[in-house]
Amino acid sequence: MSKSVRLNMNAKEAIKKRSSIRSYQDRPLEEELLSRIKELMEEVQKGSFGGNSLRFKMLDLGALDRKEMHQLGTYGVIKGARWYLLGAVRKGKGCMEDLGYCMEKIILELTDMGLGTCWLGGTFRRGSFTRQMDLSQDEILPVITPVGYPAHQSSYVNRLMKLAAGSHGRKPWEEIFWGPDGSTPLEENEAGDYVSALEGVRLAPSAANRQPWRVVKGEDEDNRYHFFLKEDLFNLGKARFQNLDMGIAMCHFDLVAHQIGLPGRWQEVSTAPEIKDLQYIATWIPEK
Repeated sequence: MSKSVRLNMNAKEAIKKRSSIRSYQDRPLEEELLSRIKELMEEVQKGSFGGNSLRFKMLDLGALDRKEMHQLGTYGVIKGARWYLLGAVRKGKGCMEDLGYCMEKIILELTDMGLGTCWLGGTFRRGSFTRQMDLSQDEILPVITPVGYPAHQSSYVNRLMKLAAGSHGRKPWEEIFWGPDGSTPLEENEAGDYVSALEGVRLAPSAANRQPWRVVKGEDEDNRYHFFLKEDLFNLGKARFQNLDMGIAMCHFDLVAHQIGLPGRWQEVSTAPEIKDLQYIATWIPEK
């Protein structure tokens, strides 16, 4: 595993500001913004696992002919978006975590620029977008996001979906952060300097707002944090959306930790605890 690319945004503020936007203004993206997004897609191609091959593409619906446009669709979930960011990854160990990790970095940068986004996994016509991405045989396109200026008023569909997903609610601290035994809730004062990094994890978006991450503080005194997946039936199948959610959570932790002067790296360690019904993903190793 490897260190990640450091970006220039205020990560803590971008995490608080980001929300799922489903209605967009009829307003073009400026060339300067498109140029910066292109740079981001080239810069952000190495996730927490480091060895997976990622590709991103900005798809301009306005550049397609009418027939191609009609083939694309998001089942009425998104209104008014002209641009979409597509994220593809080659199949392999940790590929979904890496895609979630890197795509969320881009999304947070877009948030910092004043643009709206919305993670879409099961609510777009995958085959049509896949053809636009020109996938190779060993690549998958599990997620996309619209990109644009948020509409001044949220649509009825947007409000309904937020309500259905419970997107304003987050699990309480004591349900997702635990002490070294993997069962006792971690007190905020026990997290020390890492409180804000863990709060960044708590605020991370996830499919259907299930928040599948569980974080266990290491037994030692060097502030290691072990990340686990609490998997449920939502994660069955090829897409593995909850593994992608884990990458998003790890991205939030990483960016906030670096912002507050606590650099580190991700690594799989043999000393991670074994906890019933949880799948070990990776450990945060602080740099000394």
